[in-house]
Amino acid sequence: MNTPCYAPEMRLTFGGSPAPAVLRGSVTQVSCATGLGAEADRLEISLANEGLRWLDHRLFALDTPVALALGYAPHEPLPLFHGQVVGTDADFPADGMPAFRVVAQDRRTRLADSSPARWFAAPLPKIGVLPVPDLLVAPYLALEHGLIPAVDRLGTVLAAVLGAADIAGSIEDPSMRQRVVRHQQSRTTLEFLHRIATENGWELLMEHDLDPRGYVLRLMSPGAYLTPDVTLRYGGSLQEFAPRITSVGQVARIMVRVWRPEVRLELTVSVGYDWDRQKLSIDIAPGFGLPEGFQGKQVVLVDEPATLASAPRLILGKLLPMLNRRTTAKGSCVGDPRIRAGRVLRVEGVGETFGGLWRVVSAHHTLDAGGYRTSFDLRKEIWFDGIPRPAQGATRVQGSQLILPSPDR
Repeated sequence: MNTPCYAPEMRLTFGGSPAPAVLRGSVTQVSCATGLGAEADRLEISLANEGLRWLDHRLFALDTPVALALGYAPHEPLPLFHGQVVGTDADFPADGMPAFRVVAQDRRTRLADSSPARWFAAPLPKIGVLPVPDLLVAPYLALEHGLIPAVDRLGTVLAAVLGAADIAGSIEDPSMRQRVVRHQQSRTTLEFLHRIATENGWELLMEHDLDPRGYVLRLMSPGAYLTPDVTLRYGGSLQEFAPRITSVGQVARIMVRVWRPEVRLELTVSVGYDWDRQKLSIDIAPGFGLPEGFQGKQVVLVDEPATLASAPRLILGKLLPMLNRRTTAKGSCVGDPRIRAGRVLRVEGVGETFGGLWRVVSAHHTLDAGGYRTSFDLRKEIWFDGIPRPAQGATRVQGSQLILPSPDR
């Protein structure tokens, strides 16, 4: 924040009306967690239940709209959460003050409560059944449950290209048409939408600060958002930081087998990423086997039917999540409502390897007697590799140039 942060400011509303003063005075803790993916954002409000005044109160009826904004006086607090009450619980201790807790989640829960069996295809005369593009299926799933879908321009272009490839492949190979059609079966609508998002390089994200608040479901392409929203520096605004880089679980290649019926030939499509050279490589070879130089390295075989048109979607859905798990971090700072899932942090003062741009995977805001704090989980994404390290704020720390003797001495 640009001004000193001394007095946290909280605004809490139920049913569209500000929480009464007596309720605000009973709050002992507010906890708000936002995240990417299929897990709903969550708000927990803990109350001192003096005289059992909050039991059976009409403010906390299930499905009651609830909203939270946090910040610092005298500035306007920023909206962090808009959702609905999904549960309450009480605590009646032998000693001490009775407590009452209200739990709310965002409206993604509507999709989690639905699990119909259906398929998305369009019958065309003289051609047959063709798959409905994901660019139409995903927004339909959101609109079906009263949410407003928002797809950024890069995500639209990528989905359009992949959808056109699916349709072209279906026309070329009629035997693959039913296999590339989206089927929802034995899974919730939220799980179904999350898989579609993953295979298009999207992330699911609820936008709590866009009107109508609490109803905008963004299908975000992370590659379109690379500008830092907040800058934190170790020794200053960044209180704790625990980065981790590991090759455990990392793969050298994602491989897909493709059958070409017109020539009765099986092809192997493989995609890998070289971290040292920051280079993506694609190989297509006849037959089935590892590309030269990858024997003995970890390779993931996608055991699903594929065509040359659908293979990129399968590979994208498997490769990107694995690459983005290579470098992760946990951290905390003085409460900052700008830090939320999907945003980009620039971390300074932690060296070249761990400094620079990070994506916020989840953020946890807590306000209690100890003050306002924000903790977060981060990840490095391959999208950041195209930005020079100095431009990201990732620089070597003075004094870290210690020269060690070579191992053979």
